[in-house]
Amino acid sequence: MEEYMIPCLHKKLFGFDCPGCGGQRALVLLLKGEFTEAFFMYPAIYPLFILGLSILANLVYPYKFYSKTVSLLTVISITTIVISYIFKQFIL
Repeated sequence: MEEYMIPCLHKKLFGFDCPGCGGQRALVLLLKGEFTEAFFMYPAIYPLFILGLSILANLVYPYKFYSKTVSLLTVISITTIVISYIFKQFIL
């Protein structure tokens, strides 16, 4: 599975990570059951995973607070992506 990963075009062109770098590897780690390593690879993997599950759950069983749930999870995901990107680029 790892041999078919898409390389980051942003990193190839500009030489530094984009805000999504590490997402594919974190997903593979998550599917392998390596939860801690997935978090350290890409901290936004868990909010994005829960967001995806809630979207899929709404397709199967529509629920009342769907829009509020998706909005909150989207804000959490974006905030996590931005904070981890800033931390990775400027602090580490």
